[in-house]
Amino acid sequence: MVQRPPAGTIPDAPGSYQFKDAHGRVIYVGKAKSLRQRLSNYFQNPKNMHVRTAQMVASAETVEWIQVANDVEAFMLEYSLIKQHRPRFNVRLVDDKSYPFLAVTVGDEWPRPMVMRGKRRKGVRYFGPYAHAYAIRDTLDLLLRTFPLRTCSDNKFESHRKLGRPCLQFHIEKCSGPCVGEVSRHDYDGYVEDLLRFLSGDTDEVVRRLEKDMQVAAADLEFERAARLRDRLVAVRKAIERQQMVVEKGEDIDVIGMAEDDLEAAVQVFFVRKGRVLGRKGFIIDKVEDLAEGELIGRVLGELYQEPPPMGFPKTVLVPDDPDDLDLYEDFLEEQRGSRVTIRTAQRGPKRALAETVTRNANEELVRHRLKRASDHNSRAKALNELQEALGLPMPPLRIECYDMSHLQGTDYVGSMVVLEDALPKKSQYRKFKIKTVAGNDDFAAMEEVLRRRLTAYLVEREKPVSEREGRFSYPPQLLLVDGGKGQLSVAVRVLQELGLDEEIPTASLAKRFEEVYLPGTADPVRLSRQSEALYLLQRIRDESHRFAITFHRDLRGKRMTKSVLDDIPGLGETRKKRLTKEMGGVKAVQTASLEELKALSWLPDAVAEAVHAKVHEP
Repeated sequence: MVQRPPAGTIPDAPGSYQFKDAHGRVIYVGKAKSLRQRLSNYFQNPKNMHVRTAQMVASAETVEWIQVANDVEAFMLEYSLIKQHRPRFNVRLVDDKSYPFLAVTVGDEWPRPMVMRGKRRKGVRYFGPYAHAYAIRDTLDLLLRTFPLRTCSDNKFESHRKLGRPCLQFHIEKCSGPCVGEVSRHDYDGYVEDLLRFLSGDTDEVVRRLEKDMQVAAADLEFERAARLRDRLVAVRKAIERQQMVVEKGEDIDVIGMAEDDLEAAVQVFFVRKGRVLGRKGFIIDKVEDLAEGELIGRVLGELYQEPPPMGFPKTVLVPDDPDDLDLYEDFLEEQRGSRVTIRTAQRGPKRALAETVTRNANEELVRHRLKRASDHNSRAKALNELQEALGLPMPPLRIECYDMSHLQGTDYVGSMVVLEDALPKKSQYRKFKIKTVAGNDDFAAMEEVLRRRLTAYLVEREKPVSEREGRFSYPPQLLLVDGGKGQLSVAVRVLQELGLDEEIPTASLAKRFEEVYLPGTADPVRLSRQSEALYLLQRIRDESHRFAITFHRDLRGKRMTKSVLDDIPGLGETRKKRLTKEMGGVKAVQTASLEELKALSWLPDAVAEAVHAKVHEP
């Protein structure tokens, strides 16, 4: 474990610090306005630190630091070190998808537009990134009718130059034929400049110039040229239609949306230039560090803008919440862009609507990412095998049951049982429990009631012949999980022992932070690797048990709050109740009516009228 440096040796100045393990590998990099104050936070009682922070300090052998002049330099140094060392305890991108860009090779003798992925090269202008390559190709196909630039490779270009014959693209008017001298250098460079201007969002100037050239050609009786310009104008307008205007013209904005759970976060970024969405990017972040939302947004800003974006730095960055140190990130972006950059949250109007759209995209991406992992057979098998090994189970737990409680200040107490079979939800086996014997707020007693009812039902079912079993509680879990810590686990163990099932059914509890799984008879929790499929499986079943319990609790609470005094009266069903309230003029009128008035209703039996009168006049 790393030892605290001698007092006075840590400077009270901004800088970056690095924790290293016994082999000299950097395992964590951080930044600080004051290195002395920040590092002192790591040398306290580990019980007062977050689990992941305590684990990092325990894994480290030494700590070093680099002092810099100001906060911005500390921020830039931190990210350069993270990029260089990829420390295991720092938040990092786990989605290495290579997004496609529309690139123009402006450094070539005869520049060409093309779809490119991967590392950016010098002498190339990039636009995007885009979600799908086919979207770029469709747009490029439209633009080539207006900006007839070559799209062929250099080898093919040289081949046709030697042959003295252009390719098919020239004959269908999607290339101006620079390989055979059909276009002058000046005109070709003009096409390149117009395309770059168009892709940068300056579409109005391109449209105006084409309209003017078309009118001039028509006035000069050059009808064929006018017709070609008309076709190019139509193609440009179709391409513009694909770029929906989302904010006012002239605005350059990056909009960041984020969705997260305990382990991961999905980030979506829309790049808006001249009021139009010209590109988007998304990635998944592995939340190795315990970060608040503002701190996580700060890390996202660092990931996005450590290198210049392909479409340049925006004037405004819209974020879902303010970063932890707003001034620092604005100063950093101002230094990178060369002019003022504002970071803020969208409050109203089109920007708020756009931010909500980006956040919805992030939520959908997180769901897709989780479903992709959950539906993969290899991942599921790996998760079950890892659980067996980590928890010391006799076999992979093909049936897992997880229990959770939900209530509001002791009212509408409910329990939930969710089931995974072969690591997939088995919703037909889910069960809801209304707590019957617990008064007030007592999660332990409520958990005991739910487990006793479920396991007692299993014992009853087990004694029946196979043909007579109903199937509701016929199967025992191969792993019984309770949400909570050692207290909930002790309740589960006690119930299993009293029913004689402790040798048959393994049990464990999930602490609020999933690095900790408690087992019976062990003081220390089991900490699963953050990259393990087993940890991901536990997270899914925890979330599902919470969702199921909370949904049932809300349903009960809603029914209770909308319950009428006329409910549960013998002989008064929904049809009679509606007719009664309609003819009497409402529920209050029924409550104030006399018994004679109720009996006077010819369609209402006397016995029901007496039951209604007795019910509404109960003390």
